Amino acid sequence: MFLWKRFFPFFTVSLFAVALALFSFASCGDSGSNVSFDHGVASGDPLSDRVILWTRVTPPGSRETVEVTVEVATDEEFTNLVGDPVTTTTTAEQDYTVKIDFEGLEAGTVYYYRFRSNGVTSPTGRTKTLPQGDVSSVKLAVFSCASYASGYFNVYAHAKDADVDAVLYLGDYIYEYDTEGLSLANSEEIIRNLPGDNDIEILTLDDYRKRYALYRSNSRLQELHAVHPFIAIWDDHEVADNSYKDGASNHNEGEGDFETRKIVALQAYYEWMPIRENTQGREAAYRSFSFGNLVDLHMLETRLVARDKQLDYGDYFTQAGIDIQRLQMDMQSQTLLGSTQLDWLLEQLTGSAATWQVLGQQSLMGRMNLPVELLVHLENPTSQLALDTLELTGIKAQALQGDTSLTQNELERINTVLPYNLDAWDGYPVEREAVLGAAYSADRNLVVLAGDTHNGWANNLKDAEGNQVGVEFAGPSVTSGGIEAVLGLPEAFAAQFSRAVETLVDDLVYSNASDRGYMIVSFTPQEARSEWIYVDTASEPEFSEKVSASKIFKVLPGTGNRELVPVDD
Repeated sequence: MFLWKRFFPFFTVSLFAVALALFSFASCGDSGSNVSFDHGVASGDPLSDRVILWTRVTPPGSRETVEVTVEVATDEEFTNLVGDPVTTTTTAEQDYTVKIDFEGLEAGTVYYYRFRSNGVTSPTGRTKTLPQGDVSSVKLAVFSCASYASGYFNVYAHAKDADVDAVLYLGDYIYEYDTEGLSLANSEEIIRNLPGDNDIEILTLDDYRKRYALYRSNSRLQELHAVHPFIAIWDDHEVADNSYKDGASNHNEGEGDFETRKIVALQAYYEWMPIRENTQGREAAYRSFSFGNLVDLHMLETRLVARDKQLDYGDYFTQAGIDIQRLQMDMQSQTLLGSTQLDWLLEQLTGSAATWQVLGQQSLMGRMNLPVELLVHLENPTSQLALDTLELTGIKAQALQGDTSLTQNELERINTVLPYNLDAWDGYPVEREAVLGAAYSADRNLVVLAGDTHNGWANNLKDAEGNQVGVEFAGPSVTSGGIEAVLGLPEAFAAQFSRAVETLVDDLVYSNASDRGYMIVSFTPQEARSEWIYVDTASEPEFSEKVSASKIFKVLPGTGNRELVPVDD
């Protein structure tokens, strides 16, 4: 018994409670106002026995420390709690974000979670652990590239009710530009301006935090996070456009030290995203996820750990055209993954017994080679681009049909090709060959998932010898304008341009150069398939699914061929 109760028995429990409240007020600042959960809840990096649970507390007044408790249950009413609630504290040092790695869960199970703080309860979240053993199906929703100023997050609203096991986010979750900078850099139409207190190019820790807070205040993104666990990796815009290991095209003189910018950008990313930190450090975010015996998902980091600065066609133009020989020689020394990550990936690929080996990463791996004369036009697009594209497509179609009347000059026009994007795996061919070679030698069923380009693509992946190794499904953007914006393609010509590119690029079987959307990628022991789902607009908050634009491709495992097949149903 406390001494004061022995000598002063007239003190009641109620008076003690008042005294305790006054003490708490003096210790913690303005606790008279309630906290709030303005940015929702999220879960991520699910394993078979644990998952990251996330929220952010908006603190009252000047309060310095906030205590937060998370509860997990097997039912939405929280009548069947799992283990004991976990309590932690958060402060301004973490931007009042909370991340708890909740352990002791069952494999392949749906759970519900919520946070409590200062008498206030957060919205309820739903999450799911990864399965073990024999697994009959896995379904993933795949997103990338959400520029706030470029449109409304209609894609998130559509995907909220999707029946998937997890969401894969393959980068560009936020954009670092101010409104004007985005328009100038990407030729994109501005649909909505950034708020006045957030309309700057973000450079500092506070800048990055405020940009994440803006995105996470969006109800559609909050709802998506609340119902599906995320498995995420950054691309470039989470730091700066066209990032590489020690710089970025959008990090300019007068913007300070790039290493400092990278460090604070990653700090904000880890604060605001439900991602588990790698023991090797924040930059080394590559990691694997096992969905039983069906899918091993390997998430790659292709921006900040080892990527060499992208080669630039502008450095290879001569009076005679592009110096192809020098460019191809320089490409041989370009590093994307780095030796440590590459060795890790090759070990994962060759050591796995899962039916499907899936790479979740940012850049197109397929060989996107276009006739060189088109690349010249891509540097400065004019109406001549459309005319030459149609002409070259006609010649290529004749060649594919075995037309022997084509002249040597015509054949050279379609066969003299180079990659259209040196920022993708095309600019780093040696490591691509290492990955494809390992998958081919080990006879693995390889599926590569990609973001970054803002358009939908499907590629057959072949090595330098022409061996069919695997397939690639690349997703459209949530809002960001794609090649149609960069080239200024009229909407009526975009579909025709897509079909032309499919003809000109040897391993490309599908493209969509105009629509915003996401992918649903499904795996069974019998097949892997991707469905591209598009919305009819990102320019207005009201939308519907653009059913006419949807497309499905599948690939069969272990056939020795593993080529993409269109699905008509």
